[in-house]
Order: sequence, then C-alpha cells, then structure tokens
Amino acid sequence: MAELRVPVSAADHARGAAAGRVVLVEYGDYECPYCRAAHVEVLRLGRHFGDDLTYVFRHFPLTEIHPFAEPAAETAEFAGAQGRFWDMHDAIYAHQDQLSLPFLVGAVRALGLSVRDFEVALEARTYAPKVAQDFLSGVRSGVNGTPTFFINGHRHDGPFDYQHLAAAIQSVLSRP
Repeated sequence: MAELRVPVSAADHARGAAAGRVVLVEYGDYECPYCRAAHVEVLRLGRHFGDDLTYVFRHFPLTEIHPFAEPAAETAEFAGAQGRFWDMHDAIYAHQDQLSLPFLVGAVRALGLSVRDFEVALEARTYAPKVAQDFLSGVRSGVNGTPTFFINGHRHDGPFDYQHLAAAIQSVLSRP
C-alpha cells in the first residue's frame, strides 16, 4: 500500500477540525470530472464525521489533458493567499463545466478579490511553485491519477464514492 511521503503541514489547505482523528488528503485536479464527483462526496463526509475529520486538498493538475487545471489551481492559491481558498475551491467545482480564464476572472471578482492583482499573479505565475510543490509531493507518494486519497497517510485504493470512503474512515475511527 502506498504511503503519503510528504506529511500534512501548515502549507496545506485543511478543512474541518484542526486535529481530526482522521486526516483525509486528496490529490485533485479542478478540471477532472471524477474530482468534481468526489468533491460532493467529501463535503458529505465532512458533515457526517464533523470534528473527527480533517480534509486536506493538494493540487495535482493533469495539464496534458486539462488545459485549465493549472490556472484554476493557481487561482485557488491566489484566493487562499487572501483567506478565500475554500470559497474558490468550491466555486470552481460548482461551475467546473464553465472552467475558462474568463470564468476564473469572474470568480475572483465574485469573491470581492482584486482582478488586477489576480491577473498580475497569474501572468507572473506567482502561485505556480506551490502548485508544483503539491504535484511533486503526489508523485513522490505514487499518485498517478485523480482523485487520489490518503487516509491517515495510507492510500485509499477503493472507490471514492461516499459509501466506500465513509467505511474506510469509520474503520480507522473504530481502531483503539
């Protein structure tokens, strides 16, 4: 079973309890339809497990097949630098079928962030190193597709629907 080679740190975007008994790490791509489906399931898991679950998202843009995955990841990082990562994350997945540069500009505007600062950051690729860092951590952990999940550092190789992820998380919670 593959292991998470880069531990969760303050550099990660985490949702839910700060110190949940279970840490669910996802390597995802904003243009991947399977990641969008998983996003819905992850939100349900968060509501179900509450403070027992910490969810971490790491970028794994599959740029050869998803041309907007990288700019979307950099847009999420831009929003994250201003405390709005999860708002942008949710907005991108909610409107994945509209993913384009004009959509990203509109999403930045809708969150009340500076479009000018965003355009400068995207042009300068200010957040590309963070996205690349996430991607490389995934490669080191054996990620070769999206979504890929790790539960308390161990890769979840089963289906990523709610039922299977919830069962895997509950199994970890049931251990003494």
